Amino acid sequence: MKSSQLIPAAVALLVAAGLATPAAAAGDATKGATLFKQRCQLCHVIAPGAKGTMAPNLLGVVGRKAGSTDFAMYSPQLKAYGKVWTPGLIDQWLASPAKLVPGARMGINVSDAKDRADAVAYLATLKK
Repeated sequence: MKSSQLIPAAVALLVAAGLATPAAAAGDATKGATLFKQRCQLCHVIAPGAKGTMAPNLLGVVGRKAGSTDFAMYSPQLKAYGKVWTPGLIDQWLASPAKLVPGARMGINVSDAKDRADAVAYLATLKK
């Protein structure tokens, strides 16, 4: 394989594995922070040790197993889902939570791919 083919091939493998998506790879974390404040912060918290009342704390969400925090109101379907939140999986979740995990309680989606990419880029910065 020529070196000019290696990067597209690597990206294709990451996409297939759910570790990246074209949208997630191009996100702007600064724009994602603004989007989070406008659309997500109403329900989600991101402070260390903070407990969400309407939705789980998203601090450290990338790399965490779905439904695994002490948030009390996860749907049984999300608790049983069992997958780890990767940037690609979060992108799919934001596009359509009910499609990814039927019965999940998050009723909001982010239809714009660029907004999702920005949100994913921001969430990836939120390390514990």
